[in-house]
Amino acid sequence: MTWMITGGAGFIGSHVVKAMTDGGERVVVVDDLSTGRADRLPAGVPLETGTVLDRDFLDRVLREHGVTGIVHIAGKKQVAESVAKPLYYYRENVEGMRVLLDAAVAVGVTRFLFSSSAAVYGMPDVDLVTEKTPCAPINPYGETKLAGEWMVSAVGRTHGMATASLRYFNVAGAATPELADDGVFNLVPMVFERLTAGEAPRIFGDDYPTPDGTCIRDYIHVEDIASAHVAAARRLVQDPKASLVLNIGRGEGVSVTEMVGIIKDVTGHGDVVPEVAPRRPGDPARVVASAELIHEELGWTAHHGIRAMVGSAWAGWQLRHPA
Repeated sequence: MTWMITGGAGFIGSHVVKAMTDGGERVVVVDDLSTGRADRLPAGVPLETGTVLDRDFLDRVLREHGVTGIVHIAGKKQVAESVAKPLYYYRENVEGMRVLLDAAVAVGVTRFLFSSSAAVYGMPDVDLVTEKTPCAPINPYGETKLAGEWMVSAVGRTHGMATASLRYFNVAGAATPELADDGVFNLVPMVFERLTAGEAPRIFGDDYPTPDGTCIRDYIHVEDIASAHVAAARRLVQDPKASLVLNIGRGEGVSVTEMVGIIKDVTGHGDVVPEVAPRRPGDPARVVASAELIHEELGWTAHHGIRAMVGSAWAGWQLRHPA
């Protein structure tokens, strides 16, 4: 069996490629390298440079590599950018999905694994978010992920394709420093950036209805994300009728204040006092996954804790920012 991994040269994608090849799976990577890097890939893994919007390109890659399963990670993922450029996100994420699924059906691909997001839930008012929690995305990014899930499920039912959509919560960490996230869009690298610039980290809002007044999130190590993909891919091979939608999280909430404290401790900046800025629009007070269903369906459990996430991410940050 050969898996085509779209976006496989990106931060999350490269970890999935590593986990799948370490597990003995045969893969080919498709990436347009707009944010990915070819040097993230293990030696011997073929890279086809192109976009999922290019049907002729996909047809060639699927045929030449004998692809029978797809792991679709490619896509745009910045919430603020999606609000500023909604049509761009719908083209890249929804039209890209349509073109990819159409090409997959044409060549008889029988397994499809989709990288979704907890953004499909919007602002859930629950202690633990289960897969039955209503989906009410509040930005175009979340909308495109939910639309993608609908498309995957519908095509799977109609064309006899085993499918799974995995809803990531807050991803952090790195398997090796070389594979660390290059972007500065999430809490951990945003705090790193300010600390290394000699500036106080920002906390956006300290008046939420939580124990310390700051937002609570479920952080998951990227290596655990990758191992969940391996488990899901193998389930799709074993169960040709699978149609799964699963959260990937630890089921444990960590507040922004707690996370900033851990980051300061790990990086040796314990004396820095964070500054409190106004709330950001659309930030829910608490979003924590229930990880029960993925354990029941795949036997999967997260293994990495918060300090491991921060420590591995910090090693990657230092590699990229040696000064």
